[in-house]
Amino acid sequence: MLWTIFIILLVLYVLGLVSGTMLNGFIHLLLILAIGAVLIEVIRVATRRGT
Repeated sequence: MLWTIFIILLVLYVLGLVSGTMLNGFIHLLLILAIGAVLIEVIRVATRRGT
């Protein structure tokens, strides 16, 4: 589930970079959300393996 969200946010981020719109703050927010989704998934996998 989180990987799907990550891919969607990453695609939107790339589209924002290519389009050159004036929503730079929004684009960077999407990048932060995508990175956060990946970090949450990595932490979940690490805690499952640890127990």
